[in-house]
Amino acid sequence: MATTTTAEPTRRDFLYIATGSVAAVGAAAALWPLIDQMNPSSAVLALASIEIDLTPIQVGQSVTFKFRGHPLFVRRRSPAEIATAKAVPVSELIDPIARNLNLPDDAPATDANRETHPEWLVVSGVCTHLGCTPTAYEGDFGGWLCHCHGSQYDVAGRVRKGPAPQNLEIPVYSFLSPTRVKVG
Repeated sequence: MATTTTAEPTRRDFLYIATGSVAAVGAAAALWPLIDQMNPSSAVLALASIEIDLTPIQVGQSVTFKFRGHPLFVRRRSPAEIATAKAVPVSELIDPIARNLNLPDDAPATDANRETHPEWLVVSGVCTHLGCTPTAYEGDFGGWLCHCHGSQYDVAGRVRKGPAPQNLEIPVYSFLSPTRVKVG
């Protein structure tokens, strides 16, 4: 004959378990909105990546798009601009690092490391000094000029005249087709 030494659950045990379960569910329901508000909003997620149609951009034209709340420059460089950018030795640059998120962090700032296709340049439109927006086709190097403090960038988005400490950042991007690019 088998005997058990455990006591039968009492009504008090049931109340303890039921109260604990309700408290756990209530705590989870109270914490969920606090945790969920830390996730990016749907508006931010919608801007996490953009697709750009390159067909309307003419040779020598720079177009500004909005990417993650900041300007993004897409420039269709002319053969002369490409040749000028390729002729600049990295040793003459203020920032010798490519700042291309598609490459390793220590990639040199050659023109080839600043673009995927030589004709197209995709760079962030935020000056690396204090975050102003440079304007295209100005300055001594034909790229961008930041009017806030005078930083100048060349046609590859490399800083050539300070006070900006770094080149314009190249975001993560890829070509979906020869005329369509996905940024982000």
